Amino acid sequence: MGRGNYSKEPDNPAKSAKARGTNLRVHYKNTRETTMALRGKTLQEGMRYLEQVLEHKAAIPFRRHTGGIGRHPQAKMYNHINCRWPKKSCEVVLGLLKNLESNAEGRGLDVSAMKLTHLQVQQAPKQRRRTYRAHGRINPYMASPCHIEIIATEHEDNVPGASTAVDTTD
Repeated sequence: MGRGNYSKEPDNPAKSAKARGTNLRVHYKNTRETTMALRGKTLQEGMRYLEQVLEHKAAIPFRRHTGGIGRHPQAKMYNHINCRWPKKSCEVVLGLLKNLESNAEGRGLDVSAMKLTHLQVQQAPKQRRRTYRAHGRINPYMASPCHIEIIATEHEDNVPGASTAVDTTD
């Protein structure tokens, strides 16, 4: 099988680093919510946030896949009522962020200025097992793996109009 393609190419490939995982055996729904919680963060902020989730000092707000998710007061930090602490998803995404960090260092980019610009989770083909039930019946016992891709771009703080001098004398 080939290397595969990313669903999106970065706007500035020279200042970007990428990481992806395919057919990862983590729940799609938990991983989707985990990556959506990282939107708009820098690489260092995202790694620190996931480590706090693993220590239960922060939580992942569940916004879309909320069926059966309990309410918790810690979700108020995110203006929401449903949250969880998906350990396996956080560990897998944290591993991808560390991979992304080493990819950025290998390309000579400034890791402290990297901002997560593209986070995407897609469902992978389900994996089948079976569970044996009463009276000789068999039911499916399915896994819901996922594909994850992350792109981070070196962020520059450009202030509009900073290069032009403003004359304040009247």
